[in-house]
Amino acid sequence: MNFGAIFPTPEIGTDPAAIRDWAQAAEGLGYSHILLYDHVLGAEHEGRDPKFMGPYTEKDPYHEVFVTMGFLAAVTETIGLSTGVLVLPQRQTALVAKQAAEVDILSQGRLRLGVGTGWNYIEYESLGEAWDDRGKRFDEQVDLLRKLWREPVLDYTGEHHRIDRAGILPKPRPDLPIWFGGFNDVAMRRAAKKGDGFIYGTKPERVTEQFERMGELLEAEGRDPTGFGADASIDFSQGEASWVRNVEVWRDIGGTHLSLRAMDTAAVYVGEKHVGYSGTQSYIDALETFMKAVA
Repeated sequence: MNFGAIFPTPEIGTDPAAIRDWAQAAEGLGYSHILLYDHVLGAEHEGRDPKFMGPYTEKDPYHEVFVTMGFLAAVTETIGLSTGVLVLPQRQTALVAKQAAEVDILSQGRLRLGVGTGWNYIEYESLGEAWDDRGKRFDEQVDLLRKLWREPVLDYTGEHHRIDRAGILPKPRPDLPIWFGGFNDVAMRRAAKKGDGFIYGTKPERVTEQFERMGELLEAEGRDPTGFGADASIDFSQGEASWVRNVEVWRDIGGTHLSLRAMDTAAVYVGEKHVGYSGTQSYIDALETFMKAVA
């Protein structure tokens, strides 16, 4: 099983040395990947119609994922880099293709692009993208990303995109993996059709039924579930007994990746407890404690 470390983006701060130290510690401890959450804007929740839900507000800092991964690629050597997930329909597809290609090139093939549709309609509006048709655009975007990575010149006309005999250079790996993420059957159906894996976003004990459902969807698409990636997460606050139990559950059913979430932001929202992290070393200590317990 591949153990990953979720980048504590709302809490790590803005000191490049602290970010470097955390990433190098994760790599040195044997973590296989760093998973980065994505938000461009934070927004006030009060007084919204429709009601504005979600664990993050205007007070939660978020490092921009592609720039951060470029930095992480430079200060590490082997650890994988993954978005978990990039909110794809609120972005221009060709630009995402270009940015992802650059990270994959500069990291020497360490990028795994996790994508989803998100929940923050304020971000969509602020970035000039429609909220209501995000699902249809998302499906087309995934196809277009792969075409841009693989074809030298593209003449493409879709429902939402037009590329007139153009392409991107330099190119990444043609098989750069695209994983999907989400919490409903629609997201899993999309992943079964077009994805290389699925990011479940919570602990294995909570997603065993979804995992089994994903296997059924993959088989219905004529795909082999054993070649499909599965990344769940585990919160540090749960403690060692829960870590070990969830690792065993995930390994027994065939999960491939498990990412550690060690930060207090939104912990209560997702049903976890505050730990009281203080300073960069506390996040590094959490990485070490977890790895010693489960590796």
